[in-house]
Amino acid sequence: MEIIRLGIIKEGKTPPDKRVPFSPLQVVEIEQRYPHVKVVVQESSVRAFTDDEYREKGIEVKSDVSDCEILMGIKEVPISDLIPRKTYLFFSHTIKKQPYNKKLLQAILNAKIRLVDYEALKDKLDNRLVAFGRFAGIVGAYNGLLTYGNRYKLFSLRKASECFDLNDLKIELRKVKLPPIKIILTGGGRVARGAMETLDTAGIRKVNPGDFLTNTYNEAVYVQLSSADYHVRKEGGLFNREEFHQTPQHYKSTFIQFAQKADLLVAGAFWNPKAPVLFTKEQMTKSDFKIKIIADVTCDIEGSIPSTKMPSTIADPIYDYNPVKDTVEPPLSNSDFITVMAVDNLPCELPRSASEEFGRDLIDKILPALVISDKESVIKRASITKGGKLTENFLYLSDYAYE
Repeated sequence: MEIIRLGIIKEGKTPPDKRVPFSPLQVVEIEQRYPHVKVVVQESSVRAFTDDEYREKGIEVKSDVSDCEILMGIKEVPISDLIPRKTYLFFSHTIKKQPYNKKLLQAILNAKIRLVDYEALKDKLDNRLVAFGRFAGIVGAYNGLLTYGNRYKLFSLRKASECFDLNDLKIELRKVKLPPIKIILTGGGRVARGAMETLDTAGIRKVNPGDFLTNTYNEAVYVQLSSADYHVRKEGGLFNREEFHQTPQHYKSTFIQFAQKADLLVAGAFWNPKAPVLFTKEQMTKSDFKIKIIADVTCDIEGSIPSTKMPSTIADPIYDYNPVKDTVEPPLSNSDFITVMAVDNLPCELPRSASEEFGRDLIDKILPALVISDKESVIKRASITKGGKLTENFLYLSDYAYE
């Protein structure tokens, strides 16, 4: 079988991302499992796994990977770094016609690059095959607890980005000592499962929605809410999940009843812009609105949560929201304000562990189709461009890509 050279490219976006598609041990596994695949790592001073860690495993590390047929990274590749007529895999952030990446997609088309977007790698049932959602949830909930400890001067946690890996972060969670507060977690997917992992590790008990609303506890508790728990049909009748996903505008939110009982919100549910917001700016100004800390993992700016006015950063993860003036204020500056955590690249805080899980999924679910045979058309369905043209599944991007 002909040798395939697969290059792990350095991340060129600013600020640089420390994650990688494959850890050094995973590269060794790939080359053992697929003798016809040769992995080359491009030199980088920023990734979570150092060049020397790859070299110690006998992996070739060099500055130029232009002799590789397949090039894999994480975030968008700078236009100046694109190599024509290659196959690239990365998160392009173009499939929703994001304005800031229009020129990138146009450059990819001009260079006749085959772009395979991780976000579009799905099975026949349209389920995503690779994602960082679990780690977004893990770190998002952790940051929520960290913020609570800081705001009320109860305990101090290291930043997630200061933890070596997930195990180190879980050891740090032993420091969490909460009063009998109530925590809301929204969502049921990867993000929510990751957040539950953090809350469970911190020893916080999960309760059902009915008990959450009516009971008083002598310990911290959390509730996981699905869409059915805080939406009702405008015209009456039972909640229908399929209808809600198709036409969410037919529903109204009843979330305020939970917001009047909770102290901390971890928002992990996907939000459709046609769906009602969780609560309004006006509701946030009322004295019975109890939530004081919002860890918005989804980070939809001016979306389902009015206080998420802008993304925050790993370096400066929180800001305060003044509900009366609808303004962003310095963090922890006033007890009447609501503290918001809206970091938009949470998995970057645990780059080693996040990379290892992502690489595991790539090896198990994607690599056979990429280097052996794409029998299930997984790679084909996820290819946005090929040979200088948009592929059939992405022709809807024509006005965005060609104008």
